[in-house]
Amino acid sequence: MANENRTLMLMLRTGFATGLLLAANPLTATAQDSWPSTNANEPTPSVATMPPDLAKNLANFDDLDFRVYTGQQWENFHKSHGQNILVHYPDGHTTKGIPDHVNELKFMWTFAPDNRITQHSVRFGTADAQWTAVMGFLDGTFTKPMVMPDGSVIQPTGKKYHLPMATLGHWNKQGVMDEEYLFWDNATLMRQIGVGK
Repeated sequence: MANENRTLMLMLRTGFATGLLLAANPLTATAQDSWPSTNANEPTPSVATMPPDLAKNLANFDDLDFRVYTGQQWENFHKSHGQNILVHYPDGHTTKGIPDHVNELKFMWTFAPDNRITQHSVRFGTADAQWTAVMGFLDGTFTKPMVMPDGSVIQPTGKKYHLPMATLGHWNKQGVMDEEYLFWDNATLMRQIGVGK
Protein backbone atom coordinates (compact mmCIF):
# COMPACT_ATOMS: atom_id res chain seq x y z
CA MET A 1 0.00 0.00 0.00
CA ALA A 2 2.86 2.38 0.82
CA ASN A 3 4.37 1.82 -2.65
CA GLU A 4 1.01 2.48 -4.31
CA ASN A 5 0.65 5.75 -2.36
CA ARG A 6 4.16 6.87 -3.34
CA THR A 7 3.43 6.05 -6.99
CA LEU A 8 0.14 7.96 -6.88
CA MET A 9 1.80 10.98 -5.25
CA LEU A 10 4.58 10.93 -7.86
CA MET A 11 2.00 10.81 -10.66
CA LEU A 12 0.06 13.72 -9.14
CA ARG A 13 3.22 15.80 -8.66
CA THR A 14 4.37 15.07 -12.22
CA GLY A 15 0.96 16.04 -13.61
CA PHE A 16 0.93 19.22 -11.55
CA ALA A 17 4.47 20.15 -12.64
CA THR A 18 3.59 19.51 -16.27
CA GLY A 19 0.53 21.74 -15.94
CA LEU A 20 2.66 24.53 -14.48
CA LEU A 21 5.17 24.24 -17.34
CA LEU A 22 2.40 24.43 -19.92
CA ALA A 23 0.86 27.43 -18.20
CA ALA A 24 4.24 29.17 -17.95
CA ASN A 25 5.10 28.52 -21.58
CA PRO A 26 2.02 29.10 -23.76
CA LEU A 27 4.16 28.42 -26.85
CA THR A 28 4.24 24.78 -25.80
CA ALA A 29 0.52 24.54 -25.07
CA THR A 30 -1.10 26.49 -27.89
CA ALA A 31 1.20 27.57 -30.70
CA GLN A 32 2.38 24.05 -31.42
CA ASP A 33 -1.16 23.01 -32.25
CA SER A 34 -1.00 25.12 -35.38
CA TRP A 35 2.43 23.97 -36.57
CA PRO A 36 1.78 22.02 -39.78
CA SER A 37 3.39 18.80 -40.88
CA THR A 38 5.88 18.87 -43.75
CA ASN A 39 6.22 16.60 -46.77
CA ALA A 40 8.99 15.69 -49.16
CA ASN A 41 9.09 17.83 -52.33
CA GLU A 42 7.12 20.64 -50.69
CA PRO A 43 8.48 23.87 -49.19
CA THR A 44 8.63 24.14 -45.42
CA PRO A 45 5.68 26.33 -44.39
CA SER A 46 6.24 29.56 -42.49
CA VAL A 47 4.60 29.73 -39.07
CA ALA A 48 4.22 33.19 -37.52
CA THR A 49 4.09 31.91 -33.93
CA MET A 50 7.30 29.87 -34.20
CA PRO A 51 10.48 31.46 -32.79
CA PRO A 52 12.86 32.29 -35.70
CA ASP A 53 15.78 30.13 -34.49
CA LEU A 54 13.46 27.17 -33.96
CA ALA A 55 11.96 27.67 -37.43
CA LYS A 56 15.48 27.69 -38.87
CA ASN A 57 16.46 24.45 -37.09
CA LEU A 58 13.25 22.67 -38.10
CA ALA A 59 13.65 23.80 -41.72
CA ASN A 60 17.24 22.54 -41.60
CA PHE A 61 15.95 19.21 -40.30
CA ASP A 62 13.35 19.02 -43.10
CA ASP A 63 16.14 19.59 -45.64
CA LEU A 64 18.28 16.97 -43.90
CA ASP A 65 15.64 14.24 -44.12
CA PHE A 66 13.89 15.06 -47.39
CA ARG A 67 16.92 16.00 -49.50
CA VAL A 68 20.23 15.11 -47.86
CA TYR A 69 19.34 11.75 -46.25
CA THR A 70 16.89 10.64 -48.94
CA GLY A 71 19.32 11.63 -51.71
CA GLN A 72 22.30 10.12 -49.86
CA GLN A 73 24.06 13.48 -50.10
CA TRP A 74 26.44 12.59 -47.28
CA GLU A 75 28.77 15.46 -48.15
CA ASN A 76 26.04 17.85 -46.95
CA PHE A 77 25.53 16.27 -43.51
CA HIS A 78 27.67 19.01 -41.93
CA LYS A 79 24.85 21.50 -42.62
CA SER A 80 22.76 19.89 -39.88
CA HIS A 81 25.26 17.74 -37.92
CA GLY A 82 28.27 18.84 -35.89
CA GLN A 83 31.53 17.08 -36.82
CA ASN A 84 31.61 15.28 -33.44
CA ILE A 85 27.89 14.57 -33.16
CA LEU A 86 26.91 11.90 -30.64
CA VAL A 87 24.08 9.73 -32.06
CA HIS A 88 21.99 7.33 -29.96
CA TYR A 89 20.29 4.44 -31.82
CA PRO A 90 17.15 2.46 -30.86
CA ASP A 91 19.15 -0.60 -29.78
CA GLY A 92 21.20 1.46 -27.31
CA HIS A 93 24.50 1.78 -29.16
CA THR A 94 26.01 5.15 -30.10
CA THR A 95 28.31 6.62 -32.71
CA LYS A 96 30.53 9.69 -32.50
CA GLY A 97 31.16 11.88 -35.53
CA ILE A 98 29.59 12.26 -38.97
CA PRO A 99 31.52 9.43 -40.73
CA ASP A 100 30.39 6.73 -38.28
CA HIS A 101 26.81 8.04 -38.33
CA VAL A 102 26.73 7.95 -42.14
CA ASN A 103 28.10 4.39 -42.16
CA GLU A 104 25.20 3.31 -39.92
CA LEU A 105 22.63 4.99 -42.16
CA LYS A 106 23.89 3.53 -45.46
CA PHE A 107 22.63 0.05 -44.49
CA MET A 108 19.03 0.90 -45.42
CA TRP A 109 19.87 1.30 -49.12
CA THR A 110 21.60 -2.09 -49.30
CA PHE A 111 18.24 -3.88 -49.19
CA ALA A 112 15.87 -1.03 -50.19
CA PRO A 113 17.34 1.17 -52.93
CA ASP A 114 14.18 3.34 -52.85
CA ASN A 115 14.58 4.10 -49.11
CA ARG A 116 13.40 7.65 -48.33
CA ILE A 117 11.76 9.87 -45.73
CA THR A 118 8.40 11.08 -47.02
CA GLN A 119 6.78 13.08 -44.22
CA HIS A 120 7.32 14.85 -40.91
CA SER A 121 3.85 14.57 -39.42
CA VAL A 122 4.87 16.06 -36.05
CA ARG A 123 7.55 18.72 -35.60
CA PHE A 124 8.16 21.06 -32.71
CA GLY A 125 10.84 22.21 -30.30
CA THR A 126 11.79 24.39 -27.40
CA ALA A 127 11.39 28.16 -27.62
CA ASP A 128 15.17 28.61 -27.25
CA ALA A 129 15.65 26.29 -30.28
CA GLN A 130 18.08 24.04 -28.40
CA TRP A 131 15.86 20.98 -28.88
CA THR A 132 13.74 19.78 -31.78
CA ALA A 133 11.42 16.78 -31.90
CA VAL A 134 10.35 15.39 -35.27
CA MET A 135 8.21 12.33 -36.01
CA GLY A 136 7.96 11.08 -39.55
CA PHE A 137 7.82 8.10 -41.87
CA LEU A 138 10.52 6.10 -43.62
CA ASP A 139 9.34 4.39 -46.80
CA GLY A 140 10.90 1.83 -49.11
CA THR A 141 10.68 -1.62 -50.69
CA PHE A 142 12.63 -4.75 -49.73
CA THR A 143 14.03 -5.64 -53.18
CA LYS A 144 17.67 -6.61 -52.49
CA PRO A 145 19.15 -9.25 -50.15
CA MET A 146 19.57 -8.02 -46.57
CA VAL A 147 22.95 -9.03 -45.13
CA MET A 148 22.79 -9.21 -41.34
CA PRO A 149 25.71 -8.39 -39.00
CA ASP A 150 26.36 -12.13 -38.43
CA GLY A 151 26.70 -12.69 -42.20
CA SER A 152 23.34 -14.40 -42.67
CA VAL A 153 21.25 -13.22 -45.61
CA ILE A 154 17.52 -12.56 -45.77
CA GLN A 155 16.16 -12.78 -49.30
CA PRO A 156 13.96 -9.92 -50.55
CA THR A 157 10.19 -10.25 -50.33
CA GLY A 158 9.27 -7.28 -52.53
CA LYS A 159 7.16 -5.86 -49.70
CA LYS A 160 6.98 -2.17 -48.86
CA TYR A 161 7.52 -0.53 -45.49
CA HIS A 162 6.03 2.65 -44.02
CA LEU A 163 7.98 2.88 -40.78
CA PRO A 164 7.22 5.48 -38.09
CA MET A 165 10.38 7.03 -36.67
CA ALA A 166 11.27 9.95 -34.43
CA THR A 167 14.31 12.11 -33.78
CA LEU A 168 15.17 14.31 -30.83
CA GLY A 169 17.94 16.71 -31.71
CA HIS A 170 20.04 18.99 -29.52
CA TRP A 171 21.26 22.05 -31.47
CA ASN A 172 24.31 24.16 -30.65
CA LYS A 173 24.85 27.87 -31.20
CA GLN A 174 26.31 27.17 -34.66
CA GLY A 175 22.90 25.89 -35.78
CA VAL A 176 23.82 22.19 -36.08
CA MET A 177 22.99 19.19 -33.91
CA ASP A 178 25.66 18.04 -31.49
CA GLU A 179 23.53 15.17 -30.15
CA GLU A 180 20.76 13.15 -31.75
CA TYR A 181 18.41 10.44 -30.43
CA LEU A 182 16.85 8.17 -33.07
CA PHE A 183 13.76 6.04 -32.44
CA TRP A 184 12.11 3.37 -34.60
CA ASP A 185 10.98 -0.21 -34.07
CA ASN A 186 13.02 -2.84 -35.93
CA ALA A 187 10.35 -5.48 -35.20
CA THR A 188 7.78 -3.34 -37.02
CA LEU A 189 10.13 -2.96 -39.99
CA MET A 190 10.72 -6.72 -40.20
CA ARG A 191 6.99 -7.45 -39.93
CA GLN A 192 6.17 -4.93 -42.67
CA ILE A 193 8.73 -6.40 -45.06
CA GLY A 194 7.43 -9.91 -44.42
CA VAL A 195 10.26 -11.47 -42.39
CA GLY A 196 8.99 -11.04 -38.83
CA LYS A 197 5.97 -12.07 -36.82
